[in-house]
Amino acid sequence: MTSGGLPDRPYTPPDETTLGLVHEDPLFLAADKPSGLLSVPGRGAGKTASALTYLEQRYGPLHVVHRLDMDTSGLILFARSLEAARALSRLFQSRDVTKTYYAVVHGQPGREAGEITLPIGRDWAERPKRRIDRERGKPALTHWQVEARLRDATCLQLQPHTGRTHQLRLHLSAIGHPILGDRLYGQPDAADRLLLHASGLSFRHPDSGETVDIKAPPAFPEWAQSEK
Repeated sequence: MTSGGLPDRPYTPPDETTLGLVHEDPLFLAADKPSGLLSVPGRGAGKTASALTYLEQRYGPLHVVHRLDMDTSGLILFARSLEAARALSRLFQSRDVTKTYYAVVHGQPGREAGEITLPIGRDWAERPKRRIDRERGKPALTHWQVEARLRDATCLQLQPHTGRTHQLRLHLSAIGHPILGDRLYGQPDAADRLLLHASGLSFRHPDSGETVDIKAPPAFPEWAQSEK
């Protein structure tokens, strides 16, 4: 069991061919990580397969810039030098990276767009979960808009303006629209995976200053069932 009482799942990562390279630059690589693959090697035996290790097999040593949850698919960056990693990490820390996600959530929001400003803190009793903590939580801001209305669910476009752990998953659950397939905050049996995808990254290149705009559209099966 995990420390929060959730049952451990065997780690059965997708194979190396499922990790697609989306963008290659002298300073960094951007890949489209499949759901179910760790961003970096995990603790314990049998958890060495990851986006980092797969890419290093192809391109040599790389450095971590940011991470995605194992169950989240989509864009992830790795730097090709320590200097590049520091420059890119500073962009994330200063919130100079525009991040776009798509999620399929339970139910139908009553509006077409909105924002969520609920503060997030650790849930010490049910780690690794986070919780809404209005007294000691850190500020968190998520913008959302309806992309497509489905039969019993909604596809949302999301832009997190802060980078709290599990921010999108927790924020959407807190407003009554948990992400389908979310075993921590929602309805794990509603989909065979977490329907959350990091689809866009936009930032100024650390060397040239030009805008870098990287996209990787989601491939959710529910997408084809749009009724909007």
